[in-house]
Amino acid sequence: METIPVLPGVSLRSARAVSAILFCLFASLLSPSISAQRATNTNTAYQQLRGLLPGGEVITVKDFTLHRDAAEFTFRTGRFAFFGEVNGKITGVVFRGDGHLHIAPPVASERHNLMLLTKSENYDEDFDQAVLRFTDGTAAEIHKAATGKDASDPAYTRAAMELQTFARDRDHLGMNLDLRLLEDVMSPAPSAFFLAAIHSQKNPREFFVLDPHGVTWMAPEEVALLNWKSTYEEMDYPLAFHLATEYSSHTASGSEYNLPIRSLHEDLDVTIEKSGFLTSLATVKIEAEQDGVSVVPMDLYPTLRVSNVATETGESLDWVQEKKDDDPEFGVVLAKPLKKGEAVTLKVTYGGKDVVMNEGNGNYYPVARDNWFPNAGQGLGAYATYTMKFHIPKNLQLIATGTKIDETTDGKIKTSNWKTDVPLPVVGFSLGNFEMKEAKANNGAGGALTVDAYANKDISDDFSALAIKLEQNNVSLGSMSTLPMLEPELSQGQAAAGIYSDYFGQLPFDHIALTQQSACNYGQSWPMLVYLPVCGFLDSTQQHFLGLAPEDMYWKVVTPHEVAHQWWGHTVGFRSYRDQWMSEGFADASASIFLQATRNKLDDFLNFWKEERKLLTEKNQYGFRPIDVGPVTMGYRLNSPKAGYSIARNLIYPKGAYILHMVRIMMWTQQGGDKNFQATMKDLIQSHKLQAITTEDFKAAVERHMLPNMDLDKNGKMDWFFDEYVYGTELPKYHFEGQATPNDKGTLLHIKLTQSGVSDKFGMPVPVYLEFTNGRIHRVGSITINGNTTVDQSVQLPKLPADVKKVAINEYYDVLCTEN
Repeated sequence: METIPVLPGVSLRSARAVSAILFCLFASLLSPSISAQRATNTNTAYQQLRGLLPGGEVITVKDFTLHRDAAEFTFRTGRFAFFGEVNGKITGVVFRGDGHLHIAPPVASERHNLMLLTKSENYDEDFDQAVLRFTDGTAAEIHKAATGKDASDPAYTRAAMELQTFARDRDHLGMNLDLRLLEDVMSPAPSAFFLAAIHSQKNPREFFVLDPHGVTWMAPEEVALLNWKSTYEEMDYPLAFHLATEYSSHTASGSEYNLPIRSLHEDLDVTIEKSGFLTSLATVKIEAEQDGVSVVPMDLYPTLRVSNVATETGESLDWVQEKKDDDPEFGVVLAKPLKKGEAVTLKVTYGGKDVVMNEGNGNYYPVARDNWFPNAGQGLGAYATYTMKFHIPKNLQLIATGTKIDETTDGKIKTSNWKTDVPLPVVGFSLGNFEMKEAKANNGAGGALTVDAYANKDISDDFSALAIKLEQNNVSLGSMSTLPMLEPELSQGQAAAGIYSDYFGQLPFDHIALTQQSACNYGQSWPMLVYLPVCGFLDSTQQHFLGLAPEDMYWKVVTPHEVAHQWWGHTVGFRSYRDQWMSEGFADASASIFLQATRNKLDDFLNFWKEERKLLTEKNQYGFRPIDVGPVTMGYRLNSPKAGYSIARNLIYPKGAYILHMVRIMMWTQQGGDKNFQATMKDLIQSHKLQAITTEDFKAAVERHMLPNMDLDKNGKMDWFFDEYVYGTELPKYHFEGQATPNDKGTLLHIKLTQSGVSDKFGMPVPVYLEFTNGRIHRVGSITINGNTTVDQSVQLPKLPADVKKVAINEYYDVLCTEN
């Protein structure tokens, strides 16, 4: 997904008030057993957890050490006040006294990140207060360490209430802590959740979390340190990693699935009113991934309010859903625990506003892209099947992921049925009063891929207001209709789909729909459904007047970038934030292939890579170059108050693209061109189709197709390259001198290449090019150079077809580097 600055003065979202009576009526019609309906948040154990505070027992400790994975908590001296029991389990204590936290990160990338943030490879912090919430054996360990008893103190209660207040703001921890505790409290299976909220002089809010289900935002990694910077009103993540036992057993992987449940199939019956108000009955089949699943956590947009949850047979169930501005995570309490592999079907009735925004004149903006329906929160890493029925105003069109089965109109309501022919990581829809054009593209298997493009027939209220304002100031930009650009957008999508089918192989579906959306500043891609920014449907004159810089590279690649996500993100997905660089980086690199294939000259292609390098190597306002902050595998965790909050985007998109581009260059041959590269990418997709891929999966595919010149370590492995560019942060600097001198044998080529700014083991094959006086460019080979050194050599070439104008390296930005 690409972003650009929002158009000044133009609101991209507007909402209309909707009567709640309609939702209640809809809910009553769909609920299978109205008489047995239950109110939200009424489960007894949940209510106890919600109101739980320390009281009663207080013990003293001295020199007590508590180990939790890579973290060591030392309680030098102080007191613990215990929370009461819920369902026979103690879930918390408050410590006040003198304590110390020490964390020794088990992986090099985490030590590098700590060095950047704290100038130390280990994390050490003294604290005077800590609130611990847990479902493991912490209470027993503390009891065993007791040296005496003490009286209760209101300070313990204040500390617990302070954590409650903080955690229950949806913009803070990003989870309902009480719901997470409920999962383990209600389960008969052993549990190991642990959270420590630490108060220190440096930072009053530090959180160490160990969650076997994966830490929020960093799953599937189970261990993390979170810092809340109140000055910036932001959370940052200095540390995150897998369990120490997984590293020692070599099982730590981004492909882990740690969630307690998995979605298998969803049937969605959805009504969207003219105002955008959405109501739905979701019938969700889930499967337990572990023994003892008693609570099913699901992702649902906060303004969508649940009115009933029932089993397939109509038995109403308890559910949890706090107010939308609190900690609104949705969860269902099952009637009985599930065993691993056991499935259950849930019927969830819900509805709400602000999910689909009516922008006027048949323009609608889908806000909740991935959680307009309750799901297991699996991101783009796990796949399920779907059937969907949509009821909409008859004058509108709805384009959804999947295949349309039929469509009927009854009075003022249009109903369309959709299904997915293959499992998908996510489903979505686009709604509007559209005009459509259609084209066919090569599907990579001798058949056709249908590409449809949709633009709204009328402009939104925002554009109408802008046009009126401009006319009042004697400025006319025409009607600002997006229809004239429908054909060019379709043409781009058609070309991109055909090129990518050749390079990456056949998609597991037979069509792609390109749809205009009301947002101006980004595009997004769902399976078979691409959301394109409305400002991309303006002509260059309109874009220029509105300050959108039509010559900017963004407008040249946003459509091919989003189309590329049909392969990178959907045909193969990613489960971990550490592997997201492939989805975005590969889509960026794919856009460069599109530029190369669709332009008569290479100017756009070369400028694309020039801009990508500039993004990586220029310092931001905080004094950091994205290339230095961390490896691409740390993803959006690299954003921080110290390095800035755009640093990660400016790393993972361009560097991810460069990594794939360098692999492509290394695999290119004079005889076969890109055939080796195409075979590699088709192999990667074919061997992981409709699955999540990891960085190591990509590495394995490259190794299966690597050429001899890529085997720098002579072991058939690409460790050298991945350690340098994927898991590392090095950036070589090159100085090159080359000369071609005719002689009686042909041409004597003299080259001198100096590599600097790298470690001694850093190696790279650097291609060398001859540019002839007739304009042709020919690659004559490559120089493999290691460490900070100079290669100075002469090579006798045969008679050449033309005189040599220039000898050069990096003619096509072959290597991510700097040059002098």
